[in-house]
Amino acid sequence: MRAKFICLLFLIVLFSATTHAQGTVPFFQYTGSGNSYTLFGQDPSAGKSTTVPTVLVPVKLAFESRKIDGKPFTMDATSDVASILHSPIYSDFPFAAAGKTQYADAILRTTFPAAKNWHTLLGKPEVKAVEITIPTGYGYILSSKKTGTHVAVVDLEFLQRELFKQIPKQDGKLVIAVTHNTTYYALGDATVCCSWGTHGVDPATGNSFVLSSYIHDAPAVVTDRDVQPLTQQLAEFIHDPLYDPFIESEGHDAKSQGNIFPRWLRPASMHPGDGGSCGGTSVASRYFLLEPTNTNLKNNFPSSKPFAISAGKMSYHLQNVALLPWYLGNGSNLGNTYSFPDPHALTAAAQPCPARRPRSEESAPFTPSVSAIPSKGSPNGHELIGYWEGYGRADFPPREISPQWDVVIVAFATPDHNAPEGTLQFHTPAGLEPAEFKADIASLKSQGRKVIISLGGGGQNFTLADPARVPNFVSSVTSIVSEYGFDGIDIDFESPSLSIAPGDADFRHPTTPSIVNLISALRQLHDHFGPGFMISLVPEGTQIPSGYPSYGGQFGSYLPIVYALHDILSFVDVQDYNTPPLQGLDGEIYQPGSVDYHAAMTELLLHGFPAGGDPNQVFPPLPANKVAVGFLTGDVMPATVSQAMDYIITGKAPAGTRYKLLQPKGYPGMIGAMFWTIDDDRRENYRFSNVVGPQLHRYAAAPQK
Repeated sequence: MRAKFICLLFLIVLFSATTHAQGTVPFFQYTGSGNSYTLFGQDPSAGKSTTVPTVLVPVKLAFESRKIDGKPFTMDATSDVASILHSPIYSDFPFAAAGKTQYADAILRTTFPAAKNWHTLLGKPEVKAVEITIPTGYGYILSSKKTGTHVAVVDLEFLQRELFKQIPKQDGKLVIAVTHNTTYYALGDATVCCSWGTHGVDPATGNSFVLSSYIHDAPAVVTDRDVQPLTQQLAEFIHDPLYDPFIESEGHDAKSQGNIFPRWLRPASMHPGDGGSCGGTSVASRYFLLEPTNTNLKNNFPSSKPFAISAGKMSYHLQNVALLPWYLGNGSNLGNTYSFPDPHALTAAAQPCPARRPRSEESAPFTPSVSAIPSKGSPNGHELIGYWEGYGRADFPPREISPQWDVVIVAFATPDHNAPEGTLQFHTPAGLEPAEFKADIASLKSQGRKVIISLGGGGQNFTLADPARVPNFVSSVTSIVSEYGFDGIDIDFESPSLSIAPGDADFRHPTTPSIVNLISALRQLHDHFGPGFMISLVPEGTQIPSGYPSYGGQFGSYLPIVYALHDILSFVDVQDYNTPPLQGLDGEIYQPGSVDYHAAMTELLLHGFPAGGDPNQVFPPLPANKVAVGFLTGDVMPATVSQAMDYIITGKAPAGTRYKLLQPKGYPGMIGAMFWTIDDDRRENYRFSNVVGPQLHRYAAAPQK
């Protein structure tokens, strides 16, 4: 207790002897402010120079989802090796605070400036090239038609596993694996995108490693250059060499999961629209492993302002990263620099995340300070669609939903794990009695509004892979719809609930049991309730638009469902927020959050496209009156929604629009916009429904089909 008291009072810094875990490189312990952190290299107090052996692994990726003359399209990092060897990763460059040395050594010397004659260097590597096949469903290629350049999007965990099947244990060596123009998604879910790689200790081999990408001749949408992604992951490895990339729990405390820092806020200056959100408790953000200096948000390619450095004729772009003092707010026995190489990138220590509010406070009733705009005029075929969060709690009853919402989707009916498989259940939210809830539903319907129940939801793994589950599904859904008087159902089975099986290559004749059985079940429900029964689909971006560059696995998994049910389908509203960067029909790449993206992704459905790029597998266009655009209230501004809807429906492009509609006059029959959620819109004083609702209702009546 006395030692801990002294450490807390005087912030005395203690260093342990340098240690090696089996198969890993040297690391040491830094203790400050009562906490201990593992860092890469030798103990600074020894004042020695250490050279760590390395293995450089250029990776050639072969994509089964895209073939040229019958052979998989490849992205090969072999040609990048020479540039990497001449870069600051392996060669000496001048750094203002650390002298002429390598990038890793300069980070450590800037962090511990009092440690004289102390260096941690990477030795000249042994080069071991490997080739990894990326099966359909584990990644895809995006191309720029204008420049003929490419970028890959790949399942990170899959690639790491495949990599270390070919790279055995390398005791005491650092493995640096590099791909070419490749970004990654996490957790096997392409909506959890994008990062430049990962780092730490591979659990299968015990190898210390950095896995990242070299960027050269990439599409313009990728703004990072050359070794910038590699230096980002290398810096994070330096600050957390025992990180286990397969453990993704923010509340972890096991030592094998790496260093744990106080919860930090993203700097507002680096994150337009996202400043003030929590970055996590580890080096870089959870899942995406983004630095506090990265400026992009979820779903986009990582980006940040690079630090340009030159030595002789060689010039490179380095990642600005947060140093240990930034995370700890502790300058004792450390340097006073918060970021590297540019000390001006972060000029103050991290701000701590505020304590999470008790659940009781989050559920406290909210009274808007403005009024919901009344609905005026006759229905014109353009609708505002929203989800009401009916699971777990209710901030307000359905009868208080703004009159601007034409279609109310109650979320969610969820799997009943105490009943036979395939059974769904629905309980009225806390605070609402069933009779009251049913009366509210009836009241909304009497106003001419539609109320449907959504099945599934994010985080719910539900599948009808076994045909024996279908009767349970049909029976339970029939009971829910009948009891509460819903007008229909909404299908929100997200990844991995729906995944196209290997070998199932024709969306017109699917063979994947979970998809075939779901189609059958939905047909049975429609036949039971009759032609007025509504069925809507709310796929993630991976489940429809991603079916353009690649068809298989999670990519395009809703295409066979849409195709099979097109005659009884009410509408499809793709989630333009749960989606990675994708390619439009103009052959260019777009990132979520812009009018260009909303227009490009929506026109895939409105115009049709070759699934997986196969001209023999053309997914036909959906009628405009069956297509809506899905938005997230916390992910977009009302002005962007208004511009996107105006462009898609009328063809009037806002200034700066790059994507050109193939139908220049737009799609006047298109339904409108969907939002997650009605609740958030109300908590934000109707800032979406009071703007987008009247806009949709002012349009000329949609053409009748």
